[in-house]
Amino acid sequence: MKAVALAKGEIAAALLVMSFACVRQAPPPPHGVMTVSVEQLSSFVRNFNPITPAVAPRWPTLCGVYEPLIVFNSVKGEYVPWLAESYEWLESGKVLRFHIRHGVRWSDGQPFSARDVAFTFGLLKKFSALDRSGVWGFVSRIEALDDFTVDFEFPRIFLPGLYEIAPQPIVPEHIWKDVADPVTFANENPIATGPFTEVRVFQNQVYELGKNPYYWQPGKPKVEALRFPAYPSNERANLALIFDEADWAANFVPAVDRVYAKRNPEHHKYWFPLTGSTVFLYANTARPPFDDIRVRKALSLAIDRELLVQVADYGYTRPADATGLSDAYTKWRNPAIAATGDWVAHDVKRAAALLDQAGFALGADGVRRDAKGRELRYEVLSVSGWSDWVRAAQVIARGLREVGVVATVRTYDFAAWFQRVQEGDFNLSIGWSMEGPTPYTFYRWQMSNATKKPLGTPTT
Repeated sequence: MKAVALAKGEIAAALLVMSFACVRQAPPPPHGVMTVSVEQLSSFVRNFNPITPAVAPRWPTLCGVYEPLIVFNSVKGEYVPWLAESYEWLESGKVLRFHIRHGVRWSDGQPFSARDVAFTFGLLKKFSALDRSGVWGFVSRIEALDDFTVDFEFPRIFLPGLYEIAPQPIVPEHIWKDVADPVTFANENPIATGPFTEVRVFQNQVYELGKNPYYWQPGKPKVEALRFPAYPSNERANLALIFDEADWAANFVPAVDRVYAKRNPEHHKYWFPLTGSTVFLYANTARPPFDDIRVRKALSLAIDRELLVQVADYGYTRPADATGLSDAYTKWRNPAIAATGDWVAHDVKRAAALLDQAGFALGADGVRRDAKGRELRYEVLSVSGWSDWVRAAQVIARGLREVGVVATVRTYDFAAWFQRVQEGDFNLSIGWSMEGPTPYTFYRWQMSNATKKPLGTPTT
């Protein structure tokens, strides 16, 4: 599947459509409990499996419950040692060695070791569906030399392999060795190394994660627990944020200064550097006519990205250039090369000409048809409640209709949308992209056969 870049930034938007006077302030949580809004869902499924691609695990499974060897700070552009204290390349770049941090324990008190690392990657080899990054396509052997040293052997020099190995969440061998099917395992009571591992409450409308009693960073975390209420939409999540029902949120607040910051200048703060993943319009190239590059370029030319940024993102970000790279990769971007990608410009006439060349004639009713007389009529998928994505999809659909492609917006609950996109069950869909320390990771996930899966097979 290919993608058409839309706009840079780690952003999700919302519109406030309810009267503020109608909101009843919720009772405050217990002391030391931080209320967080991250996932806009009507209800939660108890799943804390950090390695399966089959479902979306509950936040923060991939970072606050389970942890990787190294964390990449995209704002500073640097690696931060985590479960590994350091790494080094040996044997002329064919062996990557990690030195595991001393003193780390799993949340049940058992010691963490290099053997857990080797076991985790062994699971990826045994159950290929878990190998989302295609690690075993470039690694030939993994060995724990002792409790604090683990080697990854490469059949050839492949330095970018570090980018896929370092962020892999590590699971405990003494628990997961008895799991019959780690792909479908819900892992309802996680044993992990992260700061929040204790499931204190789990209901379909709210769950709560308490801090790890054995966390390896002294004095952290600073709060006793994280609480996650179910907010079915950005609108409801933003109301909770504005009226201090939520302490921290990953919501996009429209007119953020006026609506949020000025309401309580001392305590209402926000920050969103444009270093997150780029948002894309994905075209399913396994289905015609999206296997034709002329069609994909025509769709791109039909999108008014300037309008999209203003309508969907309130001008907080800017249109993507042809590289698709966010500001995390500023030092890598060549402006002259980016300028050659003219398919990201808004050019209705050129889009129409490309569709003509591809054999899709424009009828008297303003609708294009293929050689058999079938209309070009498609749905653009988005997540219900993610109002920035929904509005972006609406701007896109409007642009496609302008060139004769009948496009309508179809929204799904996140879980249903995620499954459809994962399995390739769509024609056009809004979606995110993968991040990494260099553009290599970004482009590898967009274009490499190593991350490609057959239709119907769940993949990241």
